[in-house]
Amino acid sequence: MVHGSARSFRQEVVAGKYNLVADEPVSAGGSDAGPDPYHYLLTSLGVCTSMTIGLYARRKQIPLENITVSLSHSRIYAIDCEECETKEGMLDRIEVEVEMTGSLNAEQHAKLMEIAAKCPVHRTLISEINIRLRPAQKSSLA
Repeated sequence: MVHGSARSFRQEVVAGKYNLVADEPVSAGGSDAGPDPYHYLLTSLGVCTSMTIGLYARRKQIPLENITVSLSHSRIYAIDCEECETKEGMLDRIEVEVEMTGSLNAEQHAKLMEIAAKCPVHRTLISEINIRLRPAQKSSLA
């Protein structure tokens, strides 16, 4: 659940038993009390990628020690994206860099990179997404 005042960007987030805060930076009119929405999106993808790699390595007894996933988001011109189907307008691009330490051979490293792209959040973000927006049942309309 997300709840906030219409007077600021600051949002209170309840995710299960965890309480988080989201906000915008001061430069965008926020108070910088927490990550912005895109940081949460990137965090979700990064966490899922790292967990998926780690799970696979444990199951296959691959000598992986640590995983670091660095991410960034940008907007690019579709025409500049050779591997993209869309060729007009702007696209969102997420750069994901995966660093793994351990006694990995080239085959193990390649397999773990392949597995990284199979994390559930990655698959969700590259698939068609249907978002159904509706008013709450007890909406307070004037």
